[in-house]
Amino acid sequence: MNPATTAAAAPRVGGHGSFHGWRIVAALAVTQTVGYGTLYYAFAVFLQPMATTLHASTTTVTGALTASILAGAVMAVPVGRWLDRHGGRALMTAGSAAATGLLVAWSQVRTVTQLYAVLVGVGLTSAMVLYESAFAVVVSWFDPQRRARALLTITIVAGFASAVFLPLTGALVQRYDWRHALLILAALHGVVTIPLHGLVVRRAPHLTITARQRASASRSAVVRAAVHDSRFWALGVAFVAHGAAMTAMTVHLVGFLTSRGHPVTFAATVAGLLGVLSVTGRLVLTGAQRRIRITTVVAAIYAVQAVAALALLAIGNSRTGAVAGVVAFGLGFGISSLASPALLADRYGTIAYATIAGILTVPITLARAGAPLGAAALHTAGGYTPVLAAIGVACLIAATGIVTRASAPPPVPDTDATNDDLAARLNGAART
Repeated sequence: MNPATTAAAAPRVGGHGSFHGWRIVAALAVTQTVGYGTLYYAFAVFLQPMATTLHASTTTVTGALTASILAGAVMAVPVGRWLDRHGGRALMTAGSAAATGLLVAWSQVRTVTQLYAVLVGVGLTSAMVLYESAFAVVVSWFDPQRRARALLTITIVAGFASAVFLPLTGALVQRYDWRHALLILAALHGVVTIPLHGLVVRRAPHLTITARQRASASRSAVVRAAVHDSRFWALGVAFVAHGAAMTAMTVHLVGFLTSRGHPVTFAATVAGLLGVLSVTGRLVLTGAQRRIRITTVVAAIYAVQAVAALALLAIGNSRTGAVAGVVAFGLGFGISSLASPALLADRYGTIAYATIAGILTVPITLARAGAPLGAAALHTAGGYTPVLAAIGVACLIAATGIVTRASAPPPVPDTDATNDDLAARLNGAART
């Protein structure tokens, strides 16, 4: 057993710790729902009215969201390092407060330049408060047996963020206007997320000062071992390819279905199934991994998505075929958010989890930001056939990456301490 794994094995549940760990899960389920609803999904509703008010094209305004996503990628590694060293309470509380202020500032923008500046700020704060930070907190609290259930709880609840906040934001815009709607959402975000992050999120009880000091000595070694591990980069290829495929399908599915003769209302309704099916896929993954190796389950689901994307080219003309293809594809829509923390924590432990996850987040985010543009270029060159073919190939690449070197032993960090010595010291600190 390597030092990363032994650090992960330190007790972190039971007694008061177990009880408060689930309180944190409940709090984060709420804050992630509100956070994604206000900081990300609401943008789609504001797009057209903002473009009209600012006298800009929707393409120009959409670029602000891309800038926001890229800003989040820039913050991924620094945020991960902070989480590993200091935990999530201060970071997520400060990020929530800053994000609330930025929502207010967003409501007051008068130029496209101001919009871009505010959305870049939203991207920076989103990296501090959304999934990556929340998952790092959960990973530090729960052992592998309970971790999957804890992460599943958060992602299932937050998976309904779009279903709640898209119609809510639309109703607010219709009743008031987009500026007042943003002020209302800012108030909701501040009232919900700031106190929950500040009062509920805390460091896991096994992470005492002594344990943190001893773990910090090996953290950099664990990170170095991870980035020199070919398995890490195989996972990186898998999640980058899958993230790109999911974003491209999200953006272009409605257009593909309408190009096959389906009404816009039908196409939009079918596309909306992706969000609901992401919850179903997460439930399937969590249940199946109790009996089947997680890499096998994830690779199989990715492969099904590849077949579904390619099959849509043949069966997408009929309503039944379109629904069947989207349902098959949608089962894998949200599983990477569960598979990534599970695979990284199981292989590299938890003492440097957030930093390692942050390193992986950067290329994944860049792929998600660029995939719609790449798919648009393919569509311009040859219609939707090369777009769906590329999505299918990307899913096959993801499936291959998930199983590549899956049986290889974890890397052993280059530390002065022996494995057994480090394990004994960390477990001893956990009992103090």
